[in-house]
Amino acid sequence: MIGLAGFAAVIGGGLALGMPRALIWAGVVFWWLVLVIAHAPFLLPAGNAAASLLGGDFAAWLAAGFLAVPVVGYRTLLGRLRSRAAASGHSAPAAVAKPGAFSEAELERYARHIVLREVGGPGQRRLREAKVLVVGAGGLGSPALLYLAAAGVGTVGVIDDDTVSVSNLQRQIVHTDDRIGMPKVFSAEIAMKALNPHVTVRPYNRRLTGEIAQELFAGYDLILDGSDNFATRYMVNAAAVAAGKPLIAAAIAQWEGQISLYDPARGAPCFACVFPEAPAEGLAPSCAEAGVVGALPGVVGAMMAAEAIKEITGAGESLRGRMLIYDALHAENRVVRLKRRADCAVCGGIHA
Repeated sequence: MIGLAGFAAVIGGGLALGMPRALIWAGVVFWWLVLVIAHAPFLLPAGNAAASLLGGDFAAWLAAGFLAVPVVGYRTLLGRLRSRAAASGHSAPAAVAKPGAFSEAELERYARHIVLREVGGPGQRRLREAKVLVVGAGGLGSPALLYLAAAGVGTVGVIDDDTVSVSNLQRQIVHTDDRIGMPKVFSAEIAMKALNPHVTVRPYNRRLTGEIAQELFAGYDLILDGSDNFATRYMVNAAAVAAGKPLIAAAIAQWEGQISLYDPARGAPCFACVFPEAPAEGLAPSCAEAGVVGALPGVVGAMMAAEAIKEITGAGESLRGRMLIYDALHAENRVVRLKRRADCAVCGGIHA
């Protein structure tokens, strides 16, 4: 068919002669227009000599052109992304990769981030350079860990001393049935590295204690707390305040979840400002006691990851000084303002 042979001649000849790609594409578009016009029933008689010689029909050539548009558009967009990354010092490697440069695979992996005005190449670089520690590899930690890895956060630490049990699998999506009995941090590491081999995962298979918390936190830029008890939450908060690290903490029960960013070093309250005392025994039952709908930690854990991405890249408005409360049962969200307490036993002496 001469019509198809014409495309091959335009592309092959252009490449052989070293012509600019823009000129080659212009030739392809011109040849496509020739084929469409030759077969257009409203311009030339049906079955005219030119149409017979070129082959095909009007509908086929028209459809081929429209189908080619998204393909060409995607390749053009990817080229522009590479140019933008190169302009920010993120060019893909040639024979020897430049230090800190994104590879071709990374550029394509993070393309949907890089086209975002609020992220771009510089924001993706900040994600890769960030170090985030997640406390707990359970219901909240599972989606948070997966989305941090998928987003390209360069170093993700996870601390938990628990092992995977069958009852976890109703909601803790980072784990699988064949990893029952495995320490959760190693199970999470397997899933994160399978999702994104470009990130570094630091698993800490031990219980977080007050003796190690502050020293551990000092090696990270941001802390995410997905623990499920008030004792751990107060300990995490105290260590984050002492280390001067922002803390994204969330909690869930039955159908409701809440999330905030605590950061007294930058004027926001700490967890103890909002909850100066733990509730009386029985007033805040655990998920094992009260139950929890499986999808709820997925929603709230993903919110934790989203807030972390915003905090690292500087995108949008964070939850610093605000708490978002999500009610899955009634499909409602509400946000409440939080204030620091001057008499807070944990952060009262800190001045932003």
